[in-house]
Amino acid sequence: MKVLLLKDVKNLGKKGEIHEVKDGYGQNFLIGKGFALLATHEVIKKHESGERKKAADEIALIENLKSIEAQLATITLVIKRKLGANGSLFGAVTKDEIAHELLEQKNIEIDKRTVEIDNVIKTTGLFEITLKLGHGIHAPLKLEIIGE
Repeated sequence: MKVLLLKDVKNLGKKGEIHEVKDGYGQNFLIGKGFALLATHEVIKKHESGERKKAADEIALIENLKSIEAQLATITLVIKRKLGANGSLFGAVTKDEIAHELLEQKNIEIDKRTVEIDNVIKTTGLFEITLKLGHGIHAPLKLEIIGE
């Protein structure tokens, strides 16, 4: 019997592979436990079309990330913070603040976990930070902190 694996099965194969197995093993264990489906023509075609759709979605996502990277390279994000008596900020500028201000000012939504800050930002000035967008795409962002 031929089965299409839905999950990785030890000593048999990886998800998405088609294997010839004994009828009892295929029916009772693999299909019974939800590890595989009987590899009919319709099941194989449906699986292949799903794989093509995943690949197309992946390409579209990468293109979207590259366009966001191009946008971020051209802008300078300005954050206004209150200053103390000695000219330093009250607290540090956080990743959450950067993500929030980017959405507010430039309408670019990113996850705060993508923001990479090398040193804690506790002073005013111009800083260069990196955003790890995923799929190996790293976007530089100029960040200007000004006092009120």
